[in-house]
Amino acid sequence: MSIKILADSACDLSAEDFQKYDIEMLPLTVQLDGEDYQDGVSISSKQVYDAMREGKAPKTAQVSPHLFKEAFEKHAKAGNQVLYLAFSSELSGTFQGAKLMEQEVKEEYPDFELHVLDTKCASLGYGLVVIRAAESVQSGASMGEVLAVSKHYYQHMEHIFTVDDLEYLYRGGRVSKTQAFVGTLLKVKPLLHMEDGKLIPLEKVRGSKKVYKRILEVMSERGTDFENQVVGISHGDDLETAEQIAEMIREKWTVKDIKINMIGSSIGAHAGPGTISIFFLNDSPK
Repeated sequence: MSIKILADSACDLSAEDFQKYDIEMLPLTVQLDGEDYQDGVSISSKQVYDAMREGKAPKTAQVSPHLFKEAFEKHAKAGNQVLYLAFSSELSGTFQGAKLMEQEVKEEYPDFELHVLDTKCASLGYGLVVIRAAESVQSGASMGEVLAVSKHYYQHMEHIFTVDDLEYLYRGGRVSKTQAFVGTLLKVKPLLHMEDGKLIPLEKVRGSKKVYKRILEVMSERGTDFENQVVGISHGDDLETAEQIAEMIREKWTVKDIKINMIGSSIGAHAGPGTISIFFLNDSPK
């Protein structure tokens, strides 16, 4: 009997990550030009960002319940134990959809060990939780141990975001039209963070250089034990800036590692190109 880790595409892990850590990915839906696509399967993040730069407004929808049912039933029949770590329920209905399918499948397979957890995380902050769970499985941990390490990670994961253009957040209903207009005019960069799974504005900083410096200050205030943890940086098709920030972090701390990935369509469709996000633990890793 083996333990399988499932995650959805909002964890912003690459195809190589899914393969390396043996994680099964369930794609959210991306709606663009009247068509539905599977995030990370039939449409790439780059295509979504390019469309946004052309003025298009892609939308996203939760993982289809049918996909959950299919995946859960497959593992129930195979006799596997399953842990599905979900994208924050405050940002998507994906977790709720999975819970409904969990109930259905468990009625048919009462002995099936399936855990559906709401990580309250997003993007690579969520991805780092998923990787840590998968590493535990690979090192031979029991389901109880995998659950404990996963919960520790998602309960202590900090998310700090900044966006390049407030217009995208306005379209997604995160800021008002006036805030977007004034912010763009004054070159104000909002700093946002996650609070109990919700994306919350933290403060406003004028100018890119100052905002990146402020991100490091917030890391310093909230983070701990950097030499024993992997710091995540995800970017909205702006690898150069992500690498610059990684360099700034290395100059300041000795970190175990820095993982840089592109923000996928699920988050990118709302935050837009040029978004930069940093993820780290505010407690010692397990």
